Amino acid sequence: MKNYIENKTVLITGASSGIGERLANDLATMGLNLILIARDIDRLTELKAKLSHIGNTNVEIYKMDVCNREEVEKIISDITRKHTVDILINNAGLALGIEKIEEGNLDNWDSMIDTNVKGLLYVSRYIIPQMKNLDTAHIVNIGSVAGKTAYPGGNVYCATKAAVHSISEAMNADLYGTNVKVTAIAPGAVHTNFSNIRFNGDDKKVNGVYAGYEPLLAEDISSVIVNVLNTPKHVNIQYLDIMPTAQRNPYLLYRI
Repeated sequence: MKNYIENKTVLITGASSGIGERLANDLATMGLNLILIARDIDRLTELKAKLSHIGNTNVEIYKMDVCNREEVEKIISDITRKHTVDILINNAGLALGIEKIEEGNLDNWDSMIDTNVKGLLYVSRYIIPQMKNLDTAHIVNIGSVAGKTAYPGGNVYCATKAAVHSISEAMNADLYGTNVKVTAIAPGAVHTNFSNIRFNGDDKKVNGVYAGYEPLLAEDISSVIVNVLNTPKHVNIQYLDIMPTAQRNPYLLYRI
């Protein structure tokens, strides 16, 4: 298969674990240069060391909180002065808790909205102006099937992922007439550290999420993203649902 993205530069948020970490590894093997962003600089440093053994890939890491508007503006503006960012992966995101609305933790609500929605917007705001001048560019926003179908206790998380899908549609509309592609990826159940964060490390609850069926793994989502990115200039895959075979929507999850 032809490699359309070799030697391109990709910026990945939330790159220190899960889908972001795996995608960094897979894109390095495709010959891309990596700009990796996360709050955990220690894990980023470890990842950079691992990736340094792959070909001639150049890896830069930045400690950044996508929720911090001033920090995002400063760091992303600095990055775009030094580099041409061909691909942006808006991967940073999280879910916290599963309480009903009347029992919800307001701090958790703020964290989900700030990360999943505002963080995506902040980063995109300072990358897109450069991208519009490129011969081809690509933005991938990580949404969720929860953005299409809400479930009990999902309330604010589901709303943030619905926003990601709407923002992706709006990006495609706003970038009409340019060569910037926009894709929303909507995974179903993926076994990463997602549930560990959501349930604050409660192993019993975490294990219950993935019991009785084979969930997706980070490498499954990464593989799809790589294929979405590695398309000719005239191909724009705008939206993809990805679920384990055992799952057909948030409510239909067949457990043995």
